[in-house]
Amino acid sequence: MIAYKLFTKRANKTLGPLFINRRQVIELGKWLRAEAHKTKGFAFRPGWHASVKKSAPHLSKKGRVWCRVDVRNFETYNRPKSQGGQWVIAKRIKVLEVL
Repeated sequence: MIAYKLFTKRANKTLGPLFINRRQVIELGKWLRAEAHKTKGFAFRPGWHASVKKSAPHLSKKGRVWCRVDVRNFETYNRPKSQGGQWVIAKRIKVLEVL
């Protein structure tokens, strides 16, 4: 399924997760398995979090880029419209392109 995900875009042009496991470098075109990282201050919801639409009004766009991703082995969640609406948490993700 095609979905959309915000990533941090670093000064060296690499992509990384927004909050959990921030040091990870995300490669385009490579399937990545979700890892479980308990992080203080965050609910424990292992998996790659993405949006069905390119919308996350509650998150800053500064230093971040939207990417089109392919997700596999996922569950969908209805979130408030103020958080972008329907989201997925996937066990596998592949970044297809930076938008």
